[in-house]
Amino acid sequence: MSARHIGIRFTLSLVALIFSTPLHGQQVAVKEQVLANGMKLLLVERHDEPSISGGWVAHVGSSNERPGITGIAHLFEHMMFKGTPTLGTKDYARDLEIIQEQEKVRDAMRGEEALMRAAFRRGEIDDLMKPENKTPRYRELEASFKKLIEEQRKILVKNEFDRVYTSGGGSHMNAFTSTDLTGYYITVPANKLELWMWMESERLYHPVFREFYAERDVVFEERRMRTESTPLGKFAESFEALFWESHPYGWPTVGLPSDITAISKAQADEFFGIYYAPQNITLILVGDFNPAAAAEMAARYFERIPRGAKNPPDFVPVLLPQPAEKRMYAEAEANPQIDIYWHTVPFMHRDQYPLTVLAQILSTRTGRLYKKLVMGSQVATEVTAGQYARKWAGVFNISGEARDGKTPEELERGIYEAIDELQKAEVPPEELQKVKNNFAAGEYRRLSSNFPILQQLIHSEGLGDWREINTAGAKVQAVTAADVKRVAAQYLVREQRAVGVYTRKAGSGAGGAEDDLSGLTPEQKPIMLKIAAQVQAEGSIEKLRKSLQGLEQAGASADPKRKVFLNLYKKKVEARIAELEKKP
Repeated sequence: MSARHIGIRFTLSLVALIFSTPLHGQQVAVKEQVLANGMKLLLVERHDEPSISGGWVAHVGSSNERPGITGIAHLFEHMMFKGTPTLGTKDYARDLEIIQEQEKVRDAMRGEEALMRAAFRRGEIDDLMKPENKTPRYRELEASFKKLIEEQRKILVKNEFDRVYTSGGGSHMNAFTSTDLTGYYITVPANKLELWMWMESERLYHPVFREFYAERDVVFEERRMRTESTPLGKFAESFEALFWESHPYGWPTVGLPSDITAISKAQADEFFGIYYAPQNITLILVGDFNPAAAAEMAARYFERIPRGAKNPPDFVPVLLPQPAEKRMYAEAEANPQIDIYWHTVPFMHRDQYPLTVLAQILSTRTGRLYKKLVMGSQVATEVTAGQYARKWAGVFNISGEARDGKTPEELERGIYEAIDELQKAEVPPEELQKVKNNFAAGEYRRLSSNFPILQQLIHSEGLGDWREINTAGAKVQAVTAADVKRVAAQYLVREQRAVGVYTRKAGSGAGGAEDDLSGLTPEQKPIMLKIAAQVQAEGSIEKLRKSLQGLEQAGASADPKRKVFLNLYKKKVEARIAELEKKP
């Protein structure tokens, strides 16, 4: 997996949120109103299917954090499923008592942590995370805290929020956090709209952040699996920090390790009060309902929530101009590859549209990069391009994996040659029109059902303006060949870019020895490297065993080349299962 997929597309991949450009003339009829407490409501009436896709956007992401509490926005995504006074516990009164007792113990533990950090600065201990470096008092407090956790677990009703929805016919419930927004969504039958209203308003009006510190540990483990346990995770994190420099986009959405383990519930309560206030939230409903009745119901349920005491602070960081090219070289347990970022423009900037068209001209199997570098010179096994507009800034990315016997530098030179061609000559009319047609057709398909429309509204509203779902298509269709040439020359320049060069670490392979890959074709090797990383990051034995069953079935009818690939895949899964079974 390239650093691009980990660093930029990590949150978008959770909900398949991609740039919205509906077919010219195809409009989504959105009714907007603002509730008395400042909460915005967007309604899209569609009677094509007897269901409603509902969601909401909290206008907060990792860019709204600060050093010391990075990861808190993502942590809140987890905490919002922990329930309410009536969901998630058998004894709410005792539940609250335990939470208060836990806070007293954690306050004392933080005092010991301060002593440990002082010892670390003096060089008396080498690692704050090692159990042997904890003070005797900290260990006593830790034992007391574990007892409180065990007592609380006896009265918890795990996953009750999910079960209530599922029993009512709900599906696709999930949430995601990005640099700029946090989105929540689910699809329910049309006759369960009031259930949605009650469930969503309750978790905003009466949230109970039970198991806060346990969930904090879950997030820390999620970070370990995504970052430390993947071939390129830690390098991608460093590359993002290098590229964004002092901007908040430079720290990971999942948070930095020391921050995740230090966030207190008091800090979380303050964060919720500011960023989950009604005036910072947009509700979105798409589906089979009466708009007037839905608006009345929304007012009845959500106007109970008082407006926040203060509005979220303005976002003030400004990305400083980059004075020179940046480069990072890394040895990784992955195929040699190149990852190039260029600073571009934010969401809804006028140059976003020609840059998006430019990326499509370069990318896909019919694009210039694939034809030139994969099919032509054969220096790459794959190569992709994309323009990713965030709320406050953007990045244009090209990444590719070098074919066996080729170097990342050779691939890099080929990429620059393709860009140079676009900077010197306008794209032929037929090539430009083909790209525009692909955009239009793809976005038309995404307007075919409730759920993808909800996704696009969450994306557009979270990044700037829901109206983009209706206006972006015409802006893409208006892009000219001169526009493409101009943005290629203006943004894809040396001073604007950062380059990550990844070479294979000596002796490494797809999770084992280099000769593990010897029986694979050149096209299969990079795929196996990605699969091996995913298998190694998987922590569920049950999921791994299901994968093993599927591989055995697929192998029964596979051709010889495919069978070699599947056998190696099985070997990786079996090794991971054995590793997990050894753990206590």
